[in-house]
This record gives sequence, C-alpha cells and structure tokens, in this order.
Amino acid sequence: MSMEQAGRVVRSTGSPHSETPTSPPIRTFLHTDDGVTIDSVYDPPSFVYDASRSPARDLVFVIAHGFTGDVDRPHVRRVVEALTRYGGVVTFSFRGHGASGGRSTVGDREVLDLAAAVAWARELGHTRVATIGFSMGGSVVLRHAALYRPETGGGASGHVDAHADAVVSVSSPARWYYRGTAPMRRLHWLVTRPAGRLVGRYGFRTRIHHRDWNPVPLSPVEAVPGIAPTPLLIVHGDRDGYFPLDHPRMLAEAADGHGELWIEPMGHAEHAVGDELLGRIGDWAVTAGR
Repeated sequence: MSMEQAGRVVRSTGSPHSETPTSPPIRTFLHTDDGVTIDSVYDPPSFVYDASRSPARDLVFVIAHGFTGDVDRPHVRRVVEALTRYGGVVTFSFRGHGASGGRSTVGDREVLDLAAAVAWARELGHTRVATIGFSMGGSVVLRHAALYRPETGGGASGHVDAHADAVVSVSSPARWYYRGTAPMRRLHWLVTRPAGRLVGRYGFRTRIHHRDWNPVPLSPVEAVPGIAPTPLLIVHGDRDGYFPLDHPRMLAEAADGHGELWIEPMGHAEHAVGDELLGRIGDWAVTAGR
C-alpha cells in the first residue's frame, strides 16, 4: 500500500498542534488502496465541552460508523462531539455511503477505508490512534487491527503507518451471515435483493454492491486473536436488537484474556450509546497502552 493510495490528502490544511479551541473542522477526500474516494472530517480537540478536562494532544479517535451511516448523520456527529473532549477525532463515510465513492461491501473492503483514515490521522501529527467502530464499523475495526500491525506499520506492504494503538468495538457481530433476529433478516433483504438495494440507495443514501463476497473475509471472531497486544475493548448492549449477547461473549472468549468486555444497559450502536458511556470509552482510550 503506497502513501498516496492509503491516505494521501487531496486537500487539507492545518495541524492538530496549532489548532485553537475555535478552530473549524477540516474536510477532505482520501484515496484508499483500491482507488475509492472517502469523504473524511477532522475535528481538533475541544476545550469547550468540558473545561475541567485537558484533551490528550497526542491522541486521535478514528470513528467507523455503522451500516447506512455517514459523517453528517446527527448520531455520528454526537459521538464526535463527545470524543473531542479527549483528543482529536477523524470520522469518514465508508465507501458507498454519503459523499464517498464506490459501493458498500458491508464490512469487507471497508478495512481499506479505515486504513486510509488512520494514515491521515497520523499525517495530521497525532502519535496515538484509537479506532472506534459501531456495528458494521465494529467488525471493521477488529479486522483492521488484526491485518494492520504495529510491527509493520501498514498492511501487506508496510509502507504506511496505518495501524491502531487501541481498538474499541461497539455492537459488533462475532460471525458473518447471522439472521437470528428480525432486524438482521431485514438487513439481509436490503443487501441481497435488487429491491432492497434500491431502498438502500434512495432511502438510506447507501449504495450496496451486488456481488457476493469472494473470498469470504476473515470474520470478527477469527480476527480477534490477531489483535494482541494492542489494547482491545468490546462494548455491547444487553438490549441489542441486532446481535444477542452470545456475539460479544464469543469475541471476548476469542481474545483469551486480552482486552475487556463491557456489557452495558443499552440497545444497538451509535443511536444507543449515551454520553456517559462515551466518556468512559474516552477515558479508557486516553490511558490504553500507556
């Protein structure tokens, strides 16, 4: 993966170390390793939301949203605003979502999108990156952490420092093709049927690829053992309507004592996570790996 392909900025200015509390976000398009343009936003650390807390200037969060989300969705922006109390925040629209190019592969090629965003976060001057993924994005951060290792810096080529220093997976599935709940059966209809993909395109601003996975990517539960020793936090709601509790427990078991599991009184993904929980996640990321 070359520097240009993995995260070269098309247009941007500024450095996180020269930002003031009133500095505006930076918006740009990144290029992935396979040539997809990814709409991305950087929000500098903020002193506004919690005057008693000094953000970690070396830390940046890279947020991987859930399926049908994008950088401008209110529930994504709420997560951004909460985490700027703890460090800088990069968020982006996965391929096929919002203003990004390409088509969604529902968690497969999206690993390349996350790698581009992580590489950009480091180009901006941050030395520690915490990836935080929700639902589909939760599966992506797990697979990304297993494939992009600190010892190589990047992926297979190792040319780009696109690894994560800490990983938080919220509401992630453990295994592929799960249809055990009504919401997941509806999602499979959306992804696999032509009529469903039309609904995705015009109802959710999500363009879904028509091809099946070939080959089937590494599953989240298969990826988890490859994440150690990178700090890992698995967060899941006890009222999650998409993935029941056997999913986070499978992930925690696969971690084999590495990482933490938080079962929280909440539903699914960004819509359900509250400010108090986001604050605890921010605190965890500030100290993780230090």
